[in-house]
Amino acid sequence: MNANRIFIGVLIGLAVVIAVVALVLLDTTGKKGSGLGKEYLYDVKDLAKIDPNLILYEESAQSLSTGFTDSHGIALDSQGSIYIAGDRAIRIFAQSGNLLDEIELTDAPRCLTVADDDKIYIGITNHVEVYGQQGKRLASWDSLGERAVLTSIAVSKSDVLVADAGNRIVLRYDITGRLINRIGAKDKERNIPGFVIPSPYFDLAVSRDGLLRVVNPGLRRIEAYTFDGDLEFWWGKFSSAVEGFCGCCNPVNFAILENESFVTCEKGLIRVKIYDPEGAFVCVVAGPEQLIEGGASRVSEFGAGSQTGGFDVAVDAQGRIFILDTINNVVRIFTKVKAGQ
Repeated sequence: MNANRIFIGVLIGLAVVIAVVALVLLDTTGKKGSGLGKEYLYDVKDLAKIDPNLILYEESAQSLSTGFTDSHGIALDSQGSIYIAGDRAIRIFAQSGNLLDEIELTDAPRCLTVADDDKIYIGITNHVEVYGQQGKRLASWDSLGERAVLTSIAVSKSDVLVADAGNRIVLRYDITGRLINRIGAKDKERNIPGFVIPSPYFDLAVSRDGLLRVVNPGLRRIEAYTFDGDLEFWWGKFSSAVEGFCGCCNPVNFAILENESFVTCEKGLIRVKIYDPEGAFVCVVAGPEQLIEGGASRVSEFGAGSQTGGFDVAVDAQGRIFILDTINNVVRIFTKVKAGQ
């Protein structure tokens, strides 16, 4: 009996030691990569070289330095001023690059939008804060809990739509911060697959047709919902070819042009592209060779490299495209210079 107890004790002790070692070695950031062999790496040098005939835009102004160490989101107001969320502040710039104002925050903002009444809605980790144009805080909404990671906000009339990547859900509020309903939870009866979000990129916007567009990044597609939560349709496909979305989770961010076309950003293999309102590929705004120094080298589908380049994007009424380069923390402006396809 004593021998059995000793044997069981040794096994339990060994299991505890193994568990502790595994915990110490656990990579919670993804910076060490996937640990997969070289056969799981793919060479994206050829993919980074996009046919020049597909690139219909060019950089049309000197890049605007945000001055941030860590930038996350970009938005424009009706006057064309540029709002950047980064570090622990919101900075507002004229398109000339002059700093117009700065709103200091108590924590890091991950996303923002400017409503038609010029109120600024900011996602700060797990809750929404609302500011006036003079930088005065007007409201701070309830926390969504420790798991919440707010990554996108859109305002449409009396509705505020908030993407929570941590809880993998879209929340619909009224403008006072009262929660109305949740959108996108997995529901077989309503044919809703649920959002697949492997990394903290989860964007949304309201189109002029009145439908909410939400990226389902793990499924590499953009889905269209009613505000009541009905999934109407979706578009997008997994492909490393220029027409599709590659990597673990793309597109990371998007914006909607005046003609209801979509401007999408991809990370890993960094590309900014345009799709028509039905989701058909139209052209490239800029690829790796235009957006990052050295173009591209070797990137792992599942490793640290797949997290590189979570750029954000905004557009103005003239069709100019404002790309927030989160690697260099600058804003780059692109203008169409060639006829479309």
